[in-house]
Amino acid sequence: MYSTNRGTVGGFFLAGRSMVWWPIGASLFASNIGSGHFVGIAGTAAARGIAIGGYEWNALILVVVLGWLFVPIYIKAGVVTMPEYLRKRFGGKRIQVYLSVLSLLLYIFTKISADIFSGAVFIQLAIGLNLYVAIIILLAITALYTITGGLAAVIYTDTLQTFIMVVGSFILMGFAFSEVGGYDAFMQKYMEAIPSNISYGNTTINPECYTPRKDSFHIFRDPVTGDLPWPGLVFGLSIIALWYWCTDQVIVQRCLSGKNMSHVKAGCVLCGYLKLLPMFIIVMPGMISRILYTDVVACVVPEVCQQYCGTSVGCTNIAYPKMVVELMPQGLRGLMLSVMLASLMSSLTSIFNSASTLFTMDIYTKIRSRPSEKELMLAGRAFMLVLIGISIAWVPVVQSAQNGQLFDYIQSITSYLGPPIAALFLLAIFCKRVNEQGAFWGLMIGLLAGLSRMIAEFAYGTGNCVTPSNCPFIICGIHYLYFAMILFGVSAIVILAVSFMTKPIPDVHLYRLCWSLRNSTEERIDLDADEEQDKADEKDEESVNEENEEEPGCFKKAYNWFCGLDQQKAPKLSKEEEEALKKKLTDTSEVPLWRNVVNINGIILLTVAVFCHAFFA
Repeated sequence: MYSTNRGTVGGFFLAGRSMVWWPIGASLFASNIGSGHFVGIAGTAAARGIAIGGYEWNALILVVVLGWLFVPIYIKAGVVTMPEYLRKRFGGKRIQVYLSVLSLLLYIFTKISADIFSGAVFIQLAIGLNLYVAIIILLAITALYTITGGLAAVIYTDTLQTFIMVVGSFILMGFAFSEVGGYDAFMQKYMEAIPSNISYGNTTINPECYTPRKDSFHIFRDPVTGDLPWPGLVFGLSIIALWYWCTDQVIVQRCLSGKNMSHVKAGCVLCGYLKLLPMFIIVMPGMISRILYTDVVACVVPEVCQQYCGTSVGCTNIAYPKMVVELMPQGLRGLMLSVMLASLMSSLTSIFNSASTLFTMDIYTKIRSRPSEKELMLAGRAFMLVLIGISIAWVPVVQSAQNGQLFDYIQSITSYLGPPIAALFLLAIFCKRVNEQGAFWGLMIGLLAGLSRMIAEFAYGTGNCVTPSNCPFIICGIHYLYFAMILFGVSAIVILAVSFMTKPIPDVHLYRLCWSLRNSTEERIDLDADEEQDKADEKDEESVNEENEEEPGCFKKAYNWFCGLDQQKAPKLSKEEEEALKKKLTDTSEVPLWRNVVNINGIILLTVAVFCHAFFA
């Protein structure tokens, strides 16, 4: 174990396959909860009550699906990234390029802009700067930290930041409840939190816009008139969550680093228990913020809102930061703000990193065959700058989308782009009849349908309660969670229909890549085998060339180090060592005792999930 060098991908991930269960669980939770959650979820809660907590609790079920159904297949397939799994499963390059482009779109529209916006909201409240100045400061620090290689801050730093964030938010929750006077007083006062300023000029605003909803304390709401209808919350949300928890590179990569299957499953269970917390440490404090600062957080008059937080559609997004700044004692306040910003930067750096990796490895190499290492590094850096530019330009849209509800905005974009991928992965694993043509056309039709809804919605604007959007019902009237269900269904039907009309993939290519063949021991001939062979030949050429290189000078060494260009040469492995390595990488066996322990815990977690939903239903 000690001798495998991190210079090889296998070795790098093997250093990987040594994580125990608690960092995996904590890191899964950390990569999921960022400061965007604190701003977005607390904001939606301040506006609409606890239903948004259902989004967090839905994950309790999905992490079990991830650990018990998806990860064993990924490990047996011996893959490192999700596009790589699809390439082995279907062959061809189109699907891989499609996935890379789509992931980049999702990164720009949801992750990067939402993160930048929520970080800027914190800075704006704490120091009182203009939103855009705050954004520029934030990005300058982050860029410095990324470009000079602050990416070694991986699993353990994530875990530490999350720990401080959770402890800080527990303390804040204590302060908040004591300020309101306990849980019963909180329920009563929330329903009475109505802003004093409800008219402007000679217009009186409709009471529905500023009165807390009658169903504020229920997770399951009316399927037709509810703002988060219950069938959408149960089925539509599960589809988005399937995309997020089971096929997203960031999440799955944390699981693939587990020591063995029992550790992976235990990590998933731990993450599930941690996901119980946001309801109490983010959602409820967000609602309390509305009680304590009713006129600011629940403002409805556009001019008043503009003055408080710089957006005319409403100020619910500042619910959580406002409490941090007002309620926390001096030292804790600084700690909390610095941790929020640190978490934000770590999530931005990891997103910038994975986005530039996606671009250079999957897109740039298709445009230029055989670019040099240095050219790739520069392309990645340049692409990062382009990304930042687009993301800043998109911030005003994020600010005013979906009634100014950040979290709704993120979920709605995901519902327009995620379901086809969820359908594809589900069918790729559980239905071996699905082939490349079916997968490709299903993804294409799903993408067109999703983009048409997304573009229409931005063209018309989502409007808000005071000034509704004039988008026709047929386009924007269907709730985004229902739209996700329809899109998932359509994509799945297209994938299956086209697959059944075309030739199936022979079993010899599918051993250990889908559920029905997961335990086969026969040799698999990969569909991308010839590509792999080319790569191996290139590697041999490279190693011959490397032996003839001279030692670089000091200045060159320093420059290389600064840009992360100096790679240590990995020791060559013999054939037997490679086989043994591969065997260890794809091993999913478990010790019976621990297998039973994690299985029982998984069942308990599912029971807890059902109980929580029922209790607050």
